[in-house]
Amino acid sequence: MSSYSQGENTLQVSMELFALNRRRLCSNLKETKTVDSNSVVVLQGGVGISIYDTDREYLFRQESFFHWAFGVLEPDFFGVIEIESGSSHLFIPHFPESYGVWMGKIYDCEHYKKKYAVDHVHYVKKIGEVLKELNAEKLLILKGLNTDSDLQTKETVFEGISGFQVDKETLHPVISECRVIKTELELDVLRYVCRISSDAHVAVMKAIRPGMKEYQGEAVFLHHSYFNGGCRHASYTCICGSGENGSILHYGHAAAPNDKTIKDGDMCLFDMGAEYFCYASDITCSFPVNGKFTEKQKNIYNAVLKANQAVIQAAKPGVSWVDMHLLSNRVMLQELLNVGILQGKVDNMMKANLGATFQPHGLGHFMGLDVHDVGGYLEDHPPRPTRAGLKSLRTARVLQAGMVITVEPGCYFIQSELNKALADPELSPFFVKDVIDEYRSFGGVRIEDDIIITKDGVELMSIVPRSVEEIESIMAQGRQ
Repeated sequence: MSSYSQGENTLQVSMELFALNRRRLCSNLKETKTVDSNSVVVLQGGVGISIYDTDREYLFRQESFFHWAFGVLEPDFFGVIEIESGSSHLFIPHFPESYGVWMGKIYDCEHYKKKYAVDHVHYVKKIGEVLKELNAEKLLILKGLNTDSDLQTKETVFEGISGFQVDKETLHPVISECRVIKTELELDVLRYVCRISSDAHVAVMKAIRPGMKEYQGEAVFLHHSYFNGGCRHASYTCICGSGENGSILHYGHAAAPNDKTIKDGDMCLFDMGAEYFCYASDITCSFPVNGKFTEKQKNIYNAVLKANQAVIQAAKPGVSWVDMHLLSNRVMLQELLNVGILQGKVDNMMKANLGATFQPHGLGHFMGLDVHDVGGYLEDHPPRPTRAGLKSLRTARVLQAGMVITVEPGCYFIQSELNKALADPELSPFFVKDVIDEYRSFGGVRIEDDIIITKDGVELMSIVPRSVEEIESIMAQGRQ
């Protein structure tokens, strides 16, 4: 069986991973009432996209549903799966002779058949002809909403599709549910990329110094994960917040591009994940830039760490993810009470939803071929909650073995959220105002781990220093 790797010391990924995914998809589709023996799945791969009106293109990354089914790296492919037999077909572009001058060798169908371990390969221009030869009476194509982006999947389009009966309803929920539960072959890739990202985070901890720019920490991470792990892509734009920037949940975007100088005494909140063969990682480490925690920094860090560990210990099949979010809120509020930032009873804080003031985002999200993976709010599963904080949960599902999900509680001192809470007669009595004012410029702490739900608990894939002592020790090694 063919495989993918980035060379020596990088993971070899067998094409059996995608053959198994196709078999799973066919098996699950056969259980639906709308699929008959002459139905086929037709998937369109990603296309190369120009940067505005230039002759430059964005660095290509395969469309995730297509990659899940075929593992193809190149743009402009189509794929067909015969549901009854499971037979697979790839359709490749027919390149002009000039392609060989500018882009490299032009490979024939047999090359791609061997490379991707599929049953048949044809040219894209023949897709309609081949489908007629297969007596394909119904084409199942993707149409569905991504509940994280609120964007629709791109529908398959090819010349001649109007001559077939097209089913836009059946495929999306079935293939999305397949992606929620990972196979062991998929988990091996996720374990690998989490290990590479974990090592890269450690490299950043060792290298960081006061006076550096935030983006220099990002550069260390990206270099380490690519140079040592073959990870050309990151799973998302790196978030490298220091000081008050640590309270900006999606810092690092074009208007705030990790460009602040890190000051002595700042906490760093670095949320970064590499991607290997389109499989994601998503790890956040928080640490003091000078390698030693102050008492205030310990107070907040340990509150978040206890919330993180409580969820990891409690998570298992049959547990509601909403309950895990509430557990993390409760543990963190108790710790903030213990150190004198809050006052009153935690039960009353929970009833008032005080946790959302310090953590406006959800506890975590599915992860796989997308960092915010699909399947969070499919039909026949719990709907999105409506309360602050909880409404930002990317899933409200009950956990099942084979799910991969992040655990990322946080505590942030966001000026607008604090001001709103202090003006709220229900929330303001919980604050010790003089103390909360001392933390207003703190920024934030997030501790994010990637876990597999196993048959009786979890497997932790992100292996980084977590306790105050471990972080100080590893950062000291970088200063010897």
